[in-house]
Amino acid sequence: MVSYSRTPLVLSYVVVLCLLPLLFLFPPKLLTLQIRQNSADTTRPGQKTINPKPKIAFLFLTNSNLSFAPLWELFFEGNSHLYNIYIHADPASSFVSPGGVFADRSVPAVRTQRATATLIAAEKRLLAAALADDGLNLYFALLSQHCIPLHSFRFLYRTLFTQTDVRFPYRSFIEILSDDPQMGERYTARGEAAMLPEIPFEKFRKGSQFFVMTRRHATMVVREKRVLKKFELPCFQKHNCYPEEHYFPTLLSMADSDGCTHYTVTRVQWTGSLDGHPYVFGPGEVSPELIRRLRISNSSYSFMFARKFSVDCLEPLVQIARPVIFSD
Repeated sequence: MVSYSRTPLVLSYVVVLCLLPLLFLFPPKLLTLQIRQNSADTTRPGQKTINPKPKIAFLFLTNSNLSFAPLWELFFEGNSHLYNIYIHADPASSFVSPGGVFADRSVPAVRTQRATATLIAAEKRLLAAALADDGLNLYFALLSQHCIPLHSFRFLYRTLFTQTDVRFPYRSFIEILSDDPQMGERYTARGEAAMLPEIPFEKFRKGSQFFVMTRRHATMVVREKRVLKKFELPCFQKHNCYPEEHYFPTLLSMADSDGCTHYTVTRVQWTGSLDGHPYVFGPGEVSPELIRRLRISNSSYSFMFARKFSVDCLEPLVQIARPVIFSD
């Protein structure tokens, strides 16, 4: 349960509106969130009113401990007014909060299983909690326990909030692919016509599970049910069933393709992958050269996060955090 002890509970018309989509996601007994008072209304008597700045919500989806918490602590340092953290930890795991900035940041969780729609449900819970918690959360970055930052917090913040396309000032960074060779098998994994009529094959999309989503799109995702029902259908071909890689790209491509970048800012190395899982970097591979290489994309943008790293990479990563990772 997310515990917010820093500010009193506010019952207002705005909060009620924010909570409406959650009523469709969580049973009443699970909906135990306390809504933080909007920071725009927290000025003390005698203080000058300060225009609040937008925030980034960091959504950690995990089924184990957050082993890289010390690295993330360094990443967040000095920016407490610009971010919020939310954690969905599989209740079947032995998750223990690392404390610090991660203390009391867990949301009501559901059991998750690979190749099922439970991962979509968990991600929706994270989005819903972050939407309801703070109206200043304008971007929502999904991460796993195996993710690390590739740049400083300030670099990420400037990149997200100083986009140059005046037509779409805030776009979701989500990978949307239409030409993957596995598309046909993935589309028919539930049956030849199971996705119809809501999702014709030509609108079926694939992409990385990890995104940085705008508030507008996050609200859309939380409320959406019609497309979701198709991805909740049981798969007859389990090896072709990865709902979390298709639901979000397909939905946003159909609803607002121009409002998405069509690429992810989370770097993954598939060369050397095993059983459908990305390559895992070990401590002997951690170096300034690796960080610089992982930042590079095939376009003009830079990757902001990377995965997967083994837990014993923590020490060498912390050692190069300030001089390399956060030196940009």
